[in-house]
Amino acid sequence: MAVDGNEATAGETARTEQSFMALPDRTEDKQEPFATCLEEVVQILGLAVAPEPQPGGPLTWEHRARAALREACRQGMDLSEAAFDALVKAAVHDPNPSFNRGFIEPALNAFGHSRVQSALLGYLRTGTDLERAGAARAWYWSALPLRMPLVRAKSPGFTGQAESDDDSAVVAEWNEAALREFVSNEHLDVRRCILPGLSLRKSSYPPELHALVEAAVAMARSHPDDYIRHRVEHQVGD
Repeated sequence: MAVDGNEATAGETARTEQSFMALPDRTEDKQEPFATCLEEVVQILGLAVAPEPQPGGPLTWEHRARAALREACRQGMDLSEAAFDALVKAAVHDPNPSFNRGFIEPALNAFGHSRVQSALLGYLRTGTDLERAGAARAWYWSALPLRMPLVRAKSPGFTGQAESDDDSAVVAEWNEAALREFVSNEHLDVRRCILPGLSLRKSSYPPELHALVEAAVAMARSHPDDYIRHRVEHQVGD
């Protein structure tokens, strides 16, 4: 198939996508905090999840809990402030960087982008290293369009679905905080998880942060971790 300079064949697109190394698994096994977070989500949202018939099957229960949350979103529900906190916390602690979307999306639809992104920014700034890494993974989903019209917020004086809001200020705060955290925090999981969503173009930052961008690029290029050295070359800019 002929293509011009602005088009690519499906094969070329696939090769480009495959050129990215997958985000490695976390260096620490912290499944227990997530299990506690998931139990809180089930309890606060009143999800119907049967207990395990016998010990030894936590993953089976986890899968059923995730499925129950998806079904509740499809059927529709009103989320309280406690539900918001539980969903964001579960997203941050979820070890799966794809399945964490299941907690972020209902929170977005009920409370809006700025509210969710501000909560994730709080974890990035003041959380443990585990939470900082988890917040960076969850941030990936925080700009999703609102596609769950039956998932709404329930709070004093208001019950309804969030509308698209201007989150540019929070995004700018996140970008600066993530850049500073990437440079200053030596924890491997934190750096690995921040990097895929980190702009390394000076044009994305005010002039006073350009030197920090250069420091981030230099550090990543000389880092002993293969993933970080690989990923930075796909993100360097002007």
